[in-house]
Amino acid sequence: MDDYTVKSVDKAFMLLEVVSEHPSGMAITELANEVGMYKSTVHRLLGTMMKRGYIEQDPQTGKYKLGYTVLDLGMRLLSSIDLRREAMPYLQELAKLSNEVVHLAFLDRGEVVYIEKVESRHTIRMVSRVGKRVPVHATGLGKAILAFLPRQETLNIIERYGLPKLTDYTITDKDVLLESLQETRKTGFAVDVEENELGICCVAAPIWEHNQRVVAACSVSGPSIRMTLERLRELTPYVKRTGAQISERLGYARGGGPS
Repeated sequence: MDDYTVKSVDKAFMLLEVVSEHPSGMAITELANEVGMYKSTVHRLLGTMMKRGYIEQDPQTGKYKLGYTVLDLGMRLLSSIDLRREAMPYLQELAKLSNEVVHLAFLDRGEVVYIEKVESRHTIRMVSRVGKRVPVHATGLGKAILAFLPRQETLNIIERYGLPKLTDYTITDKDVLLESLQETRKTGFAVDVEENELGICCVAAPIWEHNQRVVAACSVSGPSIRMTLERLRELTPYVKRTGAQISERLGYARGGGPS
């Protein structure tokens, strides 16, 4: 079996394992001593892993720690397949009730990725597809997830990916976005009123895992001619109920979540 080992890959995994044991990060000298490699070798490997998002370097301390890609892979392994299967009956019920497009999505590298969709019967409806990536700050789905992440994690995402303007309604001011997320934490839902795409509005709610961490979000989306503010308010309780039902199927205990 050793004949098939790629030494550079093995060293990279060793670095990941060591870094994972130090949540506050490690200096490159400390890391090189720990794994018994030359600093130049460690530096090259870390650079490659940083490019792929597996490792991050703290801009203040210069220390290296795990990146979001590791979290993304772990989340996918633990929940993606089960999440889609467990969520589908509730997504279908929500689509039937609202007669609009329903999405299920999770966060990946500063963007929302649709992992499931139930179509609307309307001829005029939102155009989207499973696998599509959309900005986190300008979507109800993204804001429903961001609001319930640890604050520092939310700030890191905003700092790394910015708040690009997509429409005249996109929130591009960090303080305004944080206020919006605080409101979402209070109410349990988030809205997107033409912030990502002109003529499209949605309301979304978070989905929680058994470990009390937000893992995804569900939403109802449609053309603004139908999805008026009044209609968004009407649909909000049903979207929140759907998020809660899916969360319960994933083993989430009511009353949990971040403090």
